Amino acid sequence: MTLLEVRDLEVTYPGGAAAVRGVDLSLGAGQKLGIAGESGCGKSTLALALLRLLPAGARVGGRIVLDGDDVLTMRWGRLRAVRWAGASIVFQGAMHSLNPVHRIGEQIAEPILLHDRASAATARRRAGELLERVGLPAARASAYPHELSGGQRQRVMIAMALACAPRLIIADEPTTALDVMVQAQILRLIEQLVGEQNLGLIMISHDLAVLADTCDRLAVMYAGRVVELGPARAVYEDARHPYAQALSAAFPRIGDPSSRFAPRGLPGDPPDPAELPSGCVFHPRCPVSLPGCTTTDQTLRTAEEDRWAACVHVGAPEEERTGPPPKTAGNTPWT
Repeated sequence: MTLLEVRDLEVTYPGGAAAVRGVDLSLGAGQKLGIAGESGCGKSTLALALLRLLPAGARVGGRIVLDGDDVLTMRWGRLRAVRWAGASIVFQGAMHSLNPVHRIGEQIAEPILLHDRASAATARRRAGELLERVGLPAARASAYPHELSGGQRQRVMIAMALACAPRLIIADEPTTALDVMVQAQILRLIEQLVGEQNLGLIMISHDLAVLADTCDRLAVMYAGRVVELGPARAVYEDARHPYAQALSAAFPRIGDPSSRFAPRGLPGDPPDPAELPSGCVFHPRCPVSLPGCTTTDQTLRTAEEDRWAACVHVGAPEEERTGPPPKTAGNTPWT
């Protein structure tokens, strides 16, 4: 059964900045979807749009259907309940998300008191249980955020996200600023919780390696659009879109000396959402762009079964190309 269905999602900020442009995504219970891209590609805007957490000036179009209800047309009371019991978000930077003057047990108990209408004693007990579920002693409920390490604070954020037993967890850069060992622990914890409770997970990161190791599927975003979509490991190891290839190659790989001594990057920055270039928006930075890329926009094409990429080198007739032939061929997004 489909847990979340996003269709033709558009988000425009004041001034005409098109942060998300025509995104289609689907997610079922127990599935893990990764969303990757550089800063400014629309990842966090997409995450905030899923629960209508965008600023008041943003214009949103399309459909976001969560458990059969359209989030964009919900009344405020229903939306308020859905934000904890239906879906919750683990924000990046736990120290900025936790209230520094309240003990962490109080902060975990707050949504339980408000949404489940539990007694204070029950909320405290459940807060302790949630802390133990994420690998912290229940006694740490009396600690303030500054008394915890970065990894412990991130575990607290996960405990808060689980407080009202949501069916969907959105993790926006949940391991940012954590060292490699703690990052691995947090990722394993998230995987374990998703498996145990049959949750849907959307994980956002700029690191394809992390997403390939954690998620079932991977969507790569550029300038507000999904430019590649498919099984996470396949996209990481054999990306079809030039942008996804560049993201994958930017990280040295264990056992591959060539990537360690000569890491590849991608010059330039994503375009200003208010001043997008004509044609394929990636063409100013693309190493394999063709003359037609400056005038013709690209949508997702079928690269092979269960894989899509928005590139002229994927699934295009020979007459559309003047460069080398594509690796594979094929034109509908994943559902």
